[in-house]
Formats: sequence, structure tokens, C-alpha cells
Amino acid sequence: MIKLTIDGKKIEVKENTTVLDAAKKLGIYIPTLCYHSIIKPYGACRLCLVEVVENERKQLVASCIHPVSEGLKVYTNTEEVQQTRKMTLELLLARCPNSEILKKLASQLGVKKVRFESRDDDCILCGLCVRACEEIVGIGAISFAYRGDKRETGPPFKRAASICIGCGTCAYVCPTGAIKLTEIVDTPTQHYWESPFKKVKCRICGDYNLEPECDSDLLKYDD
Repeated sequence: MIKLTIDGKKIEVKENTTVLDAAKKLGIYIPTLCYHSIIKPYGACRLCLVEVVENERKQLVASCIHPVSEGLKVYTNTEEVQQTRKMTLELLLARCPNSEILKKLASQLGVKKVRFESRDDDCILCGLCVRACEEIVGIGAISFAYRGDKRETGPPFKRAASICIGCGTCAYVCPTGAIKLTEIVDTPTQHYWESPFKKVKCRICGDYNLEPECDSDLLKYDD
């Protein structure tokens, strides 16, 4: 077991626990966007940054991917942490100004204006859809494409891949609603990327609906 301190509160957790999970055990809130409890952490959005002191060295780290260590001191709400989170959120809002979850976070963090040029987008490149399709569904029908400010997520050639089963997992985990699926009915339906596919039964409950009453509800975005 590893002993550490978070915001002055002592806690003992298992080895390889992340700082984010340790903070959750103490009831300490750390904002996240690219994190989901059943998907491997990625550290893309950087909203979960915290300040850590380890071996007398202070640094900002992404709490969702930073492992705990013996004697680690963590501070989740310092001035530097607050300012860095605000800057990060401003950049995300500039990219996706109409995102409701970003607006909610802006209100929580005290971001009142965005100082960067605004774009009309709804994808924050958190990669949850990519990782969920690969890790949970085992298909890999979505991936990242291009680099820099042209980076985006989607299937090859922006057409739904032939291996896509229309399970809706990508839509469930998307925090901004960038991925949408029309209701699955008896006939082939249209995917967000405008390519038809045949419906596939949920392997857990056998239902065709997008919101089956089964464990797949766990896939909904962790707010």
C-alpha cells in the first residue's frame, strides 16, 4: 500500500493507483473530460492537472495518468493549477463554443470570456470514442487522422467503416455530443458519418435499442 497526502488529507491506496482515483476516494473533485472509469486513461484534455511535490520537486501533472508514490504530496486547487485549468478550458471553448459541458465547466471554474479565436466545432479530440471502440467493442472503426490543428477523429475517409456494428458506444462516451446516432429501428439506419449499417443486437441484453437496460449503461460519459 502507498501512503500520500492530497490537499492535506492523508490516504493509503494500492500501488499503481492514479492520483485522480486517490482523490476520488477522498471525495475531492478534479474536473475531467477525456477520462472514463472503464477506459484506459489517456491524459488528453489536461483539465485534471494537479500540483505534486515528489523528492522536493514541484510540477504539474495530469492526475488521470500520474501514479501515486510513497510520500507524494498533491495539491488540487493551487493558484497555478486554477490558472492552468482556466487557460486549458478557454482553448477548448474556442474550439467548441457551443458545447454545453464546456459551458458548465466554465461556470464552475470561473471562466467568463475566451481570449482566443473561436471555431465552430463540437469535437474536443478527447479520444474517448477511439479508445472505447478499440478497448470495449474490440472493433477499431474510429481513429485519429491528420496532425496539428487539422487533427480529427472518425472512420477512414469519413465514411462509416464496414466493420462498424452501430452499437452506439462511441455516442455514449462522447462528452460533447459530437457523435450522434439516429434511433436504431428494423431497417438499416444512418450513422453520424452518413453511411448505412445493419443493426446488431446488444450481446448483453439482446436489445436493439440505443439505451438498453443492461450494463452498457456504464458506458455513458462520467460527469
